[in-house]
Amino acid sequence: MSKPTVLVVDDDAPVRRMLARTLGAEGWEVRAAADGGAALAEMERSVPDAVVLDVAMPGLDGLAVARRLRGKGLATPILLLTARDAVSDRVAGLDAGADDYLVKPFASEELSARLRALLRRGRAVPELLAFADVTLDLGSGQGARAGRDLELTPRESALLELLLRDPRAVVTREQALEQVWGGELEAQPNVVDRYVAYLRRKLGDPPLIRTVRGVGFVMDA
Repeated sequence: MSKPTVLVVDDDAPVRRMLARTLGAEGWEVRAAADGGAALAEMERSVPDAVVLDVAMPGLDGLAVARRLRGKGLATPILLLTARDAVSDRVAGLDAGADDYLVKPFASEELSARLRALLRRGRAVPELLAFADVTLDLGSGQGARAGRDLELTPRESALLELLLRDPRAVVTREQALEQVWGGELEAQPNVVDRYVAYLRRKLGDPPLIRTVRGVGFVMDA
């Protein structure tokens, strides 16, 4: 059985190393990122089973990262680390999309136990979307067509989810930009067309995504 993966995000290098050692000894496969931007890039390459995310980071802080990940439709469990223990701080973290909140300093055993609990909770009710011979597991983000793994990136998975949520409804480019890209300023409407093209190539024939000229895209068997 493969090890569960966790992405550790903290701008303090000694803390990152400590967390990597601790979680590695507990049986996790650990990836690390030094800031919010690097964390989002890591998530784009491969979605881990869980994220340990420091709140106070320069630039894109932990709350902003959590909001971005949830805006993209990712359901990966997020555990926030912070030195702030006020109720308002905990509420802000949970409202941003975090699943749990751990105040520094903490016992490494508690961190590992909380992550294991988040994994159990996340796997309790898997949700599967389907259309024709295409399926998408929302828990893992894995898609398949006729049993063939589509090897989707997180962004492709989020876009396919949007199309599959209501296969008869047309998804506009504006909707996709808001729900898949989280309204990021750098995302332009043509990026939606580019990712639809990626999905079409991975889905193969016969085509399932139809362009509605001047409007957007819809699933069509």
